[in-house]
Amino acid sequence: MARIPYFDPAQAVGRAAKAYARLPALNIFRMLGHSGELLDGFAKLGGQILNFMSLDPGLREIAIVRVGVLSGASYEVYQHRRIARDIGLSDALIDAIEEGPAAAVLNDAQREVIAFTDDVVANVRAGDATFQPIFARHGAKGTQELTLTIGYYMMVSRFLETFDVDIEDIPTPGPKVSGLPT
Repeated sequence: MARIPYFDPAQAVGRAAKAYARLPALNIFRMLGHSGELLDGFAKLGGQILNFMSLDPGLREIAIVRVGVLSGASYEVYQHRRIARDIGLSDALIDAIEEGPAAAVLNDAQREVIAFTDDVVANVRAGDATFQPIFARHGAKGTQELTLTIGYYMMVSRFLETFDVDIEDIPTPGPKVSGLPT
């Protein structure tokens, strides 16, 4: 149960009201409404990460789910396991994200993303052993996109856990996400 009452989106003003008009009715956004116009910036950055990166959507979701697992953020893991499934990741691969980089089902790129994610979450600064393979495979842009994704979802996970945001009782369509089949 949430630590504080959810915000009523009908009470939002300014940029927050505009954000609510385009956001799905998810509890994370209902909780974020207390922050006022920060909701808008939070949602825009999340939208950029989910829809406008060159990083492969499957690798993006692997990193996001892994951050949720490492952070103990059940809401985050629940929502992004669903998104991972929707973009075509197998249940075996999604389960392997929880197991970690040694999981047999992972290919080299997936294993590198999980190892890099683990390193950034645990140590803030990725060491050369995890940074170099990511940089070699994805270049500067992809490495920065992955790092920003990990950092954003660390923030999301900490917010969700601090406020005990509940998983919705009724499945709710999530945000618009690139990589979904059309």
